[in-house]
Amino acid sequence: MSRVALIGDSAVMAELRELITTVARSDATALITGESGTGKELVARSLHEQSSRSRRPFIPLNCGAIPRDLIESELFGHRKGAFTGALSDRIGRFELAHGGTIFLDEIGDLPLELQVKLLRVLQERVVDPIGSSQPVPIDVRVVAATHRDLEGEIAAGRFREDLYYRLNVLPLCSPPLRERGGDVPALLRHYGHHFARDNQAPVAYTADTLRSLQAYDWPGNVRELCNLVQRFSALYAGRCIDLAETPRSLLPRGLWPQADALRERAALLDCSVDPLQLGLSAPGDDDRPLRAALPSPLDLSLPVGDRLDGVTDALMAVCMAQGADVLPPGGLSLREHIAGIERSLIRQALEHSEGNVSQTAKLLRLQRTTLIEKLQKYELRSLG
Repeated sequence: MSRVALIGDSAVMAELRELITTVARSDATALITGESGTGKELVARSLHEQSSRSRRPFIPLNCGAIPRDLIESELFGHRKGAFTGALSDRIGRFELAHGGTIFLDEIGDLPLELQVKLLRVLQERVVDPIGSSQPVPIDVRVVAATHRDLEGEIAAGRFREDLYYRLNVLPLCSPPLRERGGDVPALLRHYGHHFARDNQAPVAYTADTLRSLQAYDWPGNVRELCNLVQRFSALYAGRCIDLAETPRSLLPRGLWPQADALRERAALLDCSVDPLQLGLSAPGDDDRPLRAALPSPLDLSLPVGDRLDGVTDALMAVCMAQGADVLPPGGLSLREHIAGIERSLIRQALEHSEGNVSQTAKLLRLQRTTLIEKLQKYELRSLG
């Protein structure tokens, strides 16, 4: 049997893999905690596959996904005629997992009346199928998982304290993706190959997009990342993803600010590539060393506002190097000088479009909202 892959080389993942290897040697009950979408079932499967029970069944059950009136039968089984609709014997998940591992996901959602029965199973190592007068011995390793704060649930009277201590013999924690941003590229590659269509390359990402995805908080964790890669793979198969060109509706809301910043920067760079728009001469070979020495405007490690200011400063430094203006002997305020140029260009675009904001934004290759902010900043009037 091939081992389950826990993707990532971050320190927290290395620590988790080492802990799994240690815990797998024991048959004691384990409790995996962590936010939804962090891959708790993958941790449980890895635990099973590294244990002495790896050749026996791994039986998962989501305690929150089974209707309340059916979960006892799912766990412990029933005998024919035990209740209306019980037309034959049914073997429960504990019996199916005999010799192997049963994984009880979302154990915090288990009803209180069944928590008592589960406690007996853990203590006595027998199950009582519904309608049976004879208990059935079982030999299973129990691994439970939850995204809930079980100690808080105990305080609220929704979870039994004695069951909690029976389950929490060997604790493991599945870390959220925001704590291991360095693993994002590896996860993107993994799911990119997984969802790639036949004979087509997996989706790739621009450097800016990759940095934005690493900086994102991923509230849905690995599950959210997996879903996003599947979406990109279906819509942009084999292509390179650029957040600046991706519609907002296809992105998580938390990525909108980063995507907007990349679009605005792309608009600034588009404006800068044609020197005639600024009344400048075309760049010559002699300005290349200066441009190469400028700080990169693509640095996403800075806050959005600082990045945009950095882009403008860098562009205008190039403009001055191209001969747009002569630096006075006493120097000048570069920001004020840049602002003056920007204000002049916006005023000219307004006049050209007869004060129409949407047309002005198109001429300047700006987002309409960004242009409105600049109109307010420079106290320029428009027709709305």
